[in-house]
Amino acid sequence: MTMNQPLQFSTPDDREELARAEVYGLLAQLFYAPPTLELYEQLQVAPTVAPAPGGFLEASWTALVAASRRLGLDEVRDEYEALFVGIGKPEVFVYGSYFIAGALNEKPLVALRHDLRRLQLERPDSVTETEDHIASLCEVMRYLIAGDDLAVSNLQQQRRFFDAHLRGWVDALWNAIANQPRADFYRAVSLFARDFFSVEAQAFDLLDA
Repeated sequence: MTMNQPLQFSTPDDREELARAEVYGLLAQLFYAPPTLELYEQLQVAPTVAPAPGGFLEASWTALVAASRRLGLDEVRDEYEALFVGIGKPEVFVYGSYFIAGALNEKPLVALRHDLRRLQLERPDSVTETEDHIASLCEVMRYLIAGDDLAVSNLQQQRRFFDAHLRGWVDALWNAIANQPRADFYRAVSLFARDFFSVEAQAFDLLDA
């Protein structure tokens, strides 16, 4: 579940699945660490339209690009540290167990690790965060969309993982970030993520319609 692969912001119209994977990859990078200079420069010159076709995402994507143009990278790095690292307890926890069970390293993490073993995925030694970190979960979704093994990377596995490990708590995370007085760039990130995850949830719901 690596988090440092380059992103491409323009995707052909017939590559909707790749566009979805790239959005998950972007969110993984932005929540795993402050953006690199290369990524931030990509955001600053990105078209102010949704990276995947669809008007619902366009306003929040435009706001995210605008925030990257308005704020310096040092400001964004300071904001990331203030929100997600801090001294002692961070302002916002970005772990599924915290939102589901009210504490870190609880039963939701055990269930997640079981599913990751089933998918033959494991946390790299270089990653110190637990697997229920939002960045790690976005990386798994990216793999389930864009991976080469069709027995694992398919729509049914995506829906199962999304429903089990993301759907029930991510809205609370986006709201927690957006409501932080210090949040500026990451408020824009969280609102874009909220809209994107809403589209994902609706699309998975339609599979049973």
